[in-house]
Amino acid sequence: MNILDKIIAHKKEEVTERKGLVPTKMLERSIFFESKVVSMKKYVTDPEKTGIIAEFKRKSPSKGAINSAAKVEKTSIGYMQAGASALSVLTDKEFFGGSNEDLTTARRFNFCPILRKDFIIDEYQIVEAKSIGADCILLIAAALEPKRLEELAAFAHKLGLEVLMEVHDQEELDRSLNDQLDLVGVNNRSLKTFEVSLDTSYGLVGKIPDKFVKISESGISDPQTLVDLKKGGFDGFLIGENFMKSIRPHQAAYNFMNKYRELSPDFKTETV
Repeated sequence: MNILDKIIAHKKEEVTERKGLVPTKMLERSIFFESKVVSMKKYVTDPEKTGIIAEFKRKSPSKGAINSAAKVEKTSIGYMQAGASALSVLTDKEFFGGSNEDLTTARRFNFCPILRKDFIIDEYQIVEAKSIGADCILLIAAALEPKRLEELAAFAHKLGLEVLMEVHDQEELDRSLNDQLDLVGVNNRSLKTFEVSLDTSYGLVGKIPDKFVKISESGISDPQTLVDLKKGGFDGFLIGENFMKSIRPHQAAYNFMNKYRELSPDFKTETV
């Protein structure tokens, strides 16, 4: 059993428990449930923004503790002030140290698209995502059968949410692409070995139809890499650990994005 299998097995138990504690009807009474969604697609592809989806993540199965002291309010506001296009917030507690409250806090202090980063296997979690203030959900191709993934994506659209599908290889991409998706992310980190290779992104970017917003995820630590990935065909980039491992994640993000602007031809007019 690899780490994804362990996470999904635990997630099934967790969802069953949460359904018993907080019924769907109660989730639908949230102040965020009727709020208009802020489009991840629109913000990531806005030429005046960096395309960076900045992530708040306390720990991970591969790295252990990353930053247990960081505060959601300060970090998320700092990310957006630094020039991020959007936020990603881990809400899985068991393996990533996150919570639904983390996302709700980020929502209260930021007007921008927020991705709920979790392991979604059930419609209940999508209703929950809307109720805590998310604009976009993550569906992981490696964790879902293609038909099930499409069903969940369609359900998300009914609630007005956008959908980012994450793939790790060509096989996952080929079997899981469907018209209910908005963004397709390529995760450069192998689920089996945890090794990171940007070759994964470069190898798959041309295989993703242009109607989807293309995101490169994981292992991005150099602003020049963003310039190269952008030239390669990516619209956006999900970066978390590179910022979060700093004592001051928002400052790390600010420095990174400023350097990216200096290096990127897209921002030359702003820096002259």
